[in-house]
Parts: sequence; C-alpha cells; structure tokens
Amino acid sequence: MRQTLRRAAITGHPVTHSRSPLVHGYWLKKHGIKDAEYDRVDVPPMNAETYYRNFRESGLVGANITVPNKEVAARSCDRLDDAARTMGAVNTIWLDGSGRLCGANTDWLGFLGNLDQLAPGWDEKAGTAVVLGAGGAARAVVFALLARKFTRVHIVNRTLEKATKIADEFGSRTIAQSWDKLGTLLEEADLLVNTTSLGMTGKPPLEIDLSPLPVSALVTDAVYAPLETDLLKQAAARGNRTVDGLGMLLHQAVPAFETWFGLRPEVDDELRALVVADLGASQ
Repeated sequence: MRQTLRRAAITGHPVTHSRSPLVHGYWLKKHGIKDAEYDRVDVPPMNAETYYRNFRESGLVGANITVPNKEVAARSCDRLDDAARTMGAVNTIWLDGSGRLCGANTDWLGFLGNLDQLAPGWDEKAGTAVVLGAGGAARAVVFALLARKFTRVHIVNRTLEKATKIADEFGSRTIAQSWDKLGTLLEEADLLVNTTSLGMTGKPPLEIDLSPLPVSALVTDAVYAPLETDLLKQAAARGNRTVDGLGMLLHQAVPAFETWFGLRPEVDDELRALVVADLGASQ
C-alpha cells in the first residue's frame, strides 16, 4: 500500500532564494524519512489571506511563513502559541488532528538556540541588551531576551514611534530609544543585537561606532549574508565575542520539522557547512 506523502513548504513572496528547502531536505535525508518532502510555494500578498484561510485545501501538512505574510497568516489561524499571539505573526503553521490551523512563532527560539550553541553562558549575566531595529525580527529578539530574564532591553530605531510601539507592548523592561542615544546606551550593554537589514548584501552599511561598548559584551547580527558582517568584523577586531545570524535561521526550523514530521532534528556542523556553501561564503 502506497504511503501518503507528507508535504510541507516555505510560503511567502518571494521564496525563490529561501534556504528552508535545503535545511529541511537535509534533515529528511539524514533521518531516512522517505514519505515526506519540503518545497516552495509562492504566495503573493494579494492572495495571502485567501490562501491561508483555505490552507486545508493546499495539500500541505504545514508550512513556514516568510515576509510579507507572517501577520496575515497569524490572523488566519484557529489557534496560536504564546509567542505568535504576542507578536501578531507566525512563521510556522500546521493542521492538527481536528483540521484546525495552528500557528507558532519560532524565530525567538532560533535566536536563543543560536546563542546557546555558539556562545554558551551568554545569558549568565542577563543584564542590559541593546537591540537595533523595530521590525518583526526585533520583536522576536525582545521576546527571547525577556524570556531569559534580561533586566533591561533598549530598542533603538531611527523611527522612534516604531520602537515605542514594541516597548509599550512588552512592558516596563523594554525602553524605546532614538538612534542618537546609541553611543550612551552601548556603554552599559552586555549584549548588542542588530535586527535591521543594514549591512546585508545589497543594503546600505550599518554605520556604528563600537568604541563605547564594553569588550565583555556579546555582539550578534540577524543578518547572515554576508556571514561575517562589518558589525561582526568590527566587534571581533576589538575583542568582543561575536555570533553570526545563520544559526537563527537553522534553529528556528527545528520545532517546525518536529511538528510536521515527528522527529526533532539537530543543527550540526554538516548542515551549517551545507548552507554556508550555498551562500557562497567561507567559514
């Protein structure tokens, strides 16, 4: 008797260059799961609401969601986990046994998993963090840092209103700050996180003076193309510990794979090397 194929996919617009099929395909092959596959489904914003509300007809058991569809997909779900409810966005969806569409946001788990793996003990002093940016990635990072009991999280953005909106939603430990305050804020930082697209290949550079930052602070960048951004180069040159953003992509995929295919995979060196090679970078 022929087994029913369990299909999952990355959905959003565009999805042509997504590395998710490479990641999930690696795990499917490694664990010998032959009755499953992971693909790409391009869902333009104009079709997104209809697509996710009718997800039961897609033929998929679940999907990842990338920009710009994370919010509309969340609104289409029958049930959301705490992170997705708080952020108003999902990156993982699946159909439960009753056919209900469930949604989760695992980006924050990806952020934590990356730092836990590559900078063990990074949160032993859960003091002050400075987060650059106020988009979806910043929300995930702030959620993660509060979960790890950071006492103060500064959200720094060129448009202060966007930072204020996040700070108001997350409570008294989060503080919105204008970009011109960055130098002073860095003086007390235990952790610096860039969640903006600045420094990404094809984007403007992130111009920042790290001289006020303590050498004991950890610096990490959500950008992973290039793998070592100018921010990370500058930080490493002055003696700060650094962690690139690739692991966030890899670790956020772990709970999704487990939900769809019933096995919890590992982010190992071989997977990282495979994706690095695909990025055309060198380790």
